[in-house]
Amino acid sequence: MDLLLDSGRTPGDVLVITTGEPHPWAVHELSFGDAAYWAQHDAGDDVFYADAAVADRAASRAVVVVALSGGPEAAAVTALSVAHSRAGALLIVCGDPQRINSVLGAGV
Repeated sequence: MDLLLDSGRTPGDVLVITTGEPHPWAVHELSFGDAAYWAQHDAGDDVFYADAAVADRAASRAVVVVALSGGPEAAAVTALSVAHSRAGALLIVCGDPQRINSVLGAGV
């Protein structure tokens, strides 16, 4: 994230989609309720972290980062599909290269 921000991207440019455990930021924000969590997304002024299960609700952003950090293969397929459709300029995929290639081979 630091490299993206240091390169001139604004926090509102970035959507992070995770599989496995939710990102701690998302957990914290969801503790204030679903409406507050999505209101922060709609404001578009900060990095937004979404679990793959709800990522299809997220709007497009210039940069989408996918963190394949666990979970079932279906979550990875969902995350990559949504990320591909939401990334305006840059798509970054992080995780085990073998798993990424396996999921991409699944027709993503």
